[in-house]
Amino acid sequence: MDPSSLSLQSMNLAEGTSPNEAELEEEWDTDEEPEEAKSSSKDMSTAELYLQACELVGVVPVSYFLRNIGQSNINLNHYGLGPSGGKALAIALVTDMYTSTLELADNFLLAEGTRYIVEMLRTNFTIQNLDLSDNHLQSAGAECLAKVLLDNISIKSIKLSGNEFTEDDAKWFAEAFSSNYRVKELDLSHNQFSGRGGEYLGQMLANNEGIELLDLSWNHIRMKGAVAFCAGLKVNVTLKHLDLSWNGFGNEGALALGEALKFNNTLVYLDLSNNRITNEGVGMLCRGLEANDTLRTLRLAYNSLTVEGALALISVVRNTPKTSIEDINICNVLVNENFVQLLELTCQEHPNLEVQYGGVGGFIAKKPPKRPDPMKVIQDYLDERKLRLWDFFRKIDKDGTMHVPVSEFRKAVQQSSIPLDRFQIEELIQRLDREGTGSVDYRGLADTRKQMMRDHRRQLRKVESRQKKEKQKSDRILKTFQTAVEAVTPRSSLVISPSGAKDDSSGPQPFLATPLSSWHHIIMSTSSRYSVTHMSTDHVHLPMIPVPASSRPPSSPAMRSYSQPNLLDNSSRPFLTKPASAQGIHSISNPSHDTNKLSPPLNQLTTSRPALNTRPNVAVVSKAKTKKSRKRAEKSPRRQSSKAK
Repeated sequence: MDPSSLSLQSMNLAEGTSPNEAELEEEWDTDEEPEEAKSSSKDMSTAELYLQACELVGVVPVSYFLRNIGQSNINLNHYGLGPSGGKALAIALVTDMYTSTLELADNFLLAEGTRYIVEMLRTNFTIQNLDLSDNHLQSAGAECLAKVLLDNISIKSIKLSGNEFTEDDAKWFAEAFSSNYRVKELDLSHNQFSGRGGEYLGQMLANNEGIELLDLSWNHIRMKGAVAFCAGLKVNVTLKHLDLSWNGFGNEGALALGEALKFNNTLVYLDLSNNRITNEGVGMLCRGLEANDTLRTLRLAYNSLTVEGALALISVVRNTPKTSIEDINICNVLVNENFVQLLELTCQEHPNLEVQYGGVGGFIAKKPPKRPDPMKVIQDYLDERKLRLWDFFRKIDKDGTMHVPVSEFRKAVQQSSIPLDRFQIEELIQRLDREGTGSVDYRGLADTRKQMMRDHRRQLRKVESRQKKEKQKSDRILKTFQTAVEAVTPRSSLVISPSGAKDDSSGPQPFLATPLSSWHHIIMSTSSRYSVTHMSTDHVHLPMIPVPASSRPPSSPAMRSYSQPNLLDNSSRPFLTKPASAQGIHSISNPSHDTNKLSPPLNQLTTSRPALNTRPNVAVVSKAKTKKSRKRAEKSPRRQSSKAK
């Protein structure tokens, strides 16, 4: 049966009557008892329709379904229906008016069986909760579901966990939920969304105003995908419950989440369990918690946290009067007495706070203080007193050979006022008597200071380089986050690919999510729609030319402006008054225009590009050539006269 004729075929089955109903009931082997078979005429017609559909497609009827026809909740999980069983069930439910929750998890429906369920949903508006988890829907099933979700107005909760969706399949859900505001709960856990999947889902969050619960646990959203997803979370205004556990967000994702929480004022529940977040990432997340006043539950279990991270979380709650956090889960972290004392003080100010931790017995990992180099200590001691090495050792080195016995050297250092302990003295002796001859050659102290200064400068350069790299990484993540926010913020002017060059303002524009893995920025093409160009992480955003509100095209009423140089304001940007490229383009395209007034058309944005016409340069070259020819002409008579002489 073709899916498009599903409703028609079901109506034919409903209107038709079986010639021998008794024989039909005896033909199928079910465990239905005679008492249970007595039901209303509506139920009987649905049961009869289901039995005839099973006979038509060649499957065995499910007795549980026959017994529960007319119930609001029908649970058919793990029944192994297959595509044909899903087809028979869809035919029976086309005219059903009672079922509001349909659970079909783990039935191996595949994309084929999903198409039949989708066709049924086009006419059945009573089913509000649908579970299609673990049915191997894959990409074809994702596309099929997206099409029905664009038009369906009854589904409020849909579970699609474990259906082998890849990251490119996320674009179907981004398209579907850009206009579907009816669905409140969406479960996409245990799939294969990764980098691009996170970017598409970030687009979905930015454009959707209906989803309140989103489960993305057990995916692979990390790095750039995590940052782009958090950009969508920043501008979302409806999401309350978000599960991101087991994704690998890392410290990069924690930094982006912290930035998103500074602006998001609807999220109540956030699960970041097992996301490779360290104490550093918790510190970045706490920056967002300081400005957030809606989040109540934060789960950070099974991350690489220690007592430092736990103390940072409690300190944020205590030092933020407007915080709403009531539940923190760090159940794998061993804390210490300092944490317990701080928690007790915090609970006095926030009595509703509950913190789950692993127990008391943790410690703050501190490196032991590094002992100063004993050679450097001796050199500093001599410099302060303006002494030479021989002045210090001449009492024990009367011959001036710079070789003294180990015992006398140790005794002299101990009796002096040099601040060296026993371990440093032994280390010094081992370095000056490496061969173990029993005699110390203290000439090795002569050139030690220069070497130590070089080592010290090298160490400082390493520290500065590491700090610089960490800062550049954080700046790059924040810049990427801001770029993604700008890309997903406009809801009526969505990011589209360069292939969509034609501007069709006659109707609503279709959604086409463009991956943000290239960290692109937005520019305006010759039409009124957006196009995408790649941008490296070194580029800097410049403000775009502001378009007057009165002159905006009707097809994009909420169009925003960003990321291009303001060519109208020459006073504030003097370096834009003399670009050869801009002047060259405008002078060629319209000679009557004044080069100081570079006003672009209202429906397009003029960008600075290299000059396509090099006539001014050619003129200069020609003048230079004429000067050279004149000089040669003047020199030639002189040469001729000299030859004549």
